[in-house]
Amino acid sequence: MGKSRLLVVEDDLDIGNMLKIYFGGLDFDVDIALRGAEALEKTRQVLPHLIVLDIMLPDIDGYEVCRNLRTNMRTSHIPVIFLTQKDERSDKLQGLELGADDYITKPFDIEELKLRVQGAIRRAERESLTDPRSGLPAGRLIEEQLRRIIREKDWALIDARINHFEPFKDVYGFVAGDDVLRFTAMLIGEVVDELGTPSDFIGHAGGDNFIVVTKIEKAAAIKERLKSRFDEEVLTHYNFMDRQQGFMQASAADGTAIKVPFMNLSMGVVSPNEHTFADIREITELAAEARRQDAPSAGKAG
Repeated sequence: MGKSRLLVVEDDLDIGNMLKIYFGGLDFDVDIALRGAEALEKTRQVLPHLIVLDIMLPDIDGYEVCRNLRTNMRTSHIPVIFLTQKDERSDKLQGLELGADDYITKPFDIEELKLRVQGAIRRAERESLTDPRSGLPAGRLIEEQLRRIIREKDWALIDARINHFEPFKDVYGFVAGDDVLRFTAMLIGEVVDELGTPSDFIGHAGGDNFIVVTKIEKAAAIKERLKSRFDEEVLTHYNFMDRQQGFMQASAADGTAIKVPFMNLSMGVVSPNEHTFADIREITELAAEARRQDAPSAGKAG
């Protein structure tokens, strides 16, 4: 598993830098935002596993930041811990009503904050809310989305899988494999931001499998852009020799050397325009079948 990403939203540079150094020493990947709008932009670009959020900010306050996060389909699952000088009961209740996961008052015990941060992240992972590598919504949150859309119209679900991922992980190691999963999550986020809608949903269904829920009219463009960008940008995860020869060499079960193509995406799209769904399993089964029929270049993978 890669480092947990922590976003600290704090306009006091001394506190922000102190938290960056402390949590960085605990092997967190820490980013700092000095303003609420900057926090929302950073969250949109790279999903953090948790946000430590000050209430008193120079532009919009922490309550507004939290409200924005909770009403956005892409960020509603991220745990938020309020960090504030306010200790009034009404302030605490307001934060919790907006969906904050916890609340700690300045001056604070940094050991206590550490335990609250670690506990919130573990809770989210244990409850299948997020995938620990990508930070994207996982099991239960994906199921909730499927139950929502099955009652609606005008949606499309894209099922995407990284072909040849397991051989890559076998050769390059699990750390490089986790890097590819994080890269894929970020790439999907960028493409959906560019071509999708603000209400689109992105999930990590497990392993090398991702889903996107978007509008029917957006799905084809998202699919094509994801395929082309992935093909081009995934090459940076291979070493120079493999890039030069145009494939990766791996070992078969009997020990003989085999040529493995570079990773690519196979993607299937389903929508209520073509199908009537009785339950959410039919959505995922038909999407997986459409994905398996995609991309001849995927060979036996997928």
